[in-house]
Amino acid sequence: MKQLTSIFLGLTLLLVTACGQGQIKTPPNAMDKFDKFKKKEKFVEEKSYPGIADPIMRPVLTEKINKAADDFQTLAKTNHATDKDYQDKIKIGLDRFADIYINIDTEDRERICFYFEELMDIVGLESSGGHLNNFMYGFDSNEK
Repeated sequence: MKQLTSIFLGLTLLLVTACGQGQIKTPPNAMDKFDKFKKKEKFVEEKSYPGIADPIMRPVLTEKINKAADDFQTLAKTNHATDKDYQDKIKIGLDRFADIYINIDTEDRERICFYFEELMDIVGLESSGGHLNNFMYGFDSNEK
C-alpha cells in the first residue's frame, strides 16, 4: 500500500510539473518595456533598415504593431500565459497585416518581424511557433 501511494504521488508530481511547462512568468520590468516599446517611433531609418518604403504607411503599420504590444501586455498582466497563448497573439497580430500585406515590401515585412521579436524578448518567448516564418515566407521552415 505504501508503495502504491508513493507511485501515485510520484505520478501526480510528474503530471503537475508537465502541465506547468511552457508557462511564462512575466519579468518584473515587462510593463515598463511595453510602454517604452509603444512610445518609440517605428519604421524609421536605422543602420540595418532604410526606413519605411512608403511613409504614408508608417502610422498604419505602427498602429498594428502597437495593438500587438497591447495584446502581449494584456497577457503578461495575467502572469499565467503560456508559450502558446503568446504564439496565438502573434498569429492574431500578423493577421492584422493581411489587408495591406501586398503593399508592404520585403524590408518592411522584415521590420515587422523584428518588432514581434522585440515583443517576444520582453516576455522571454523563444519561439513564434512558426508564425513569423509563415508571415515572411509563406511557410514554416521548421516543419518537416
